[in-house]
Amino acid sequence: MTLAPADTAGGYVARLLINEVPFPGERGWVSEEDSMAAQAAILWVLRNRLRHIPPGYTQRQVAAVTTWDVMDLLTAGGVHGQVEGFYRDASGRPALSDHVQERINHLAVIAGRGVPGRFARLMNHAQELADDFVANAPGDRFAALREIDRVPVTGSAYGWMTDREIFRPGGNFVRIGDQWRGGLGGNRFFTLRRLR
Repeated sequence: MTLAPADTAGGYVARLLINEVPFPGERGWVSEEDSMAAQAAILWVLRNRLRHIPPGYTQRQVAAVTTWDVMDLLTAGGVHGQVEGFYRDASGRPALSDHVQERINHLAVIAGRGVPGRFARLMNHAQELADDFVANAPGDRFAALREIDRVPVTGSAYGWMTDREIFRPGGNFVRIGDQWRGGLGGNRFFTLRRLR
């Protein structure tokens, strides 16, 4: 199991994917496939926020920042901003909160013990997805959505949160229901209301 350095885009995105999904024994764990699918869906949220803003929206409305740089996207708003625990330090370098870094270190220790198993596969999968982020992203499972509960939507996911009913991003974000497998890896994914 090898992770790229945290100060590189690939390493930073891999750490996001590792931190955002459950591993065996954690709350929300369903299966390796489920956590890997959640990692891929998170990448599509990032890709959509960077490159595929729907008509009627601005990138700042959807992503809290205007940028083509995934590092800017992840660190927007500081430690409690766009992505909890991912921010830039006083020198402007990408950083992780102590809680995030401790979790990743803990998972890496488990992944490094004995014969590589689920932990190593999940971490390696995150790094492989991050490395392929620009050129070969996995298929967008939500791209074809056009209506949810009679609400016209843009398709594709533009946000995710912990999959608990009390968490909702508000605004024009629309919850992707279980009939479209909108709950993956302990996360709930959201598309946007179509404006035009």
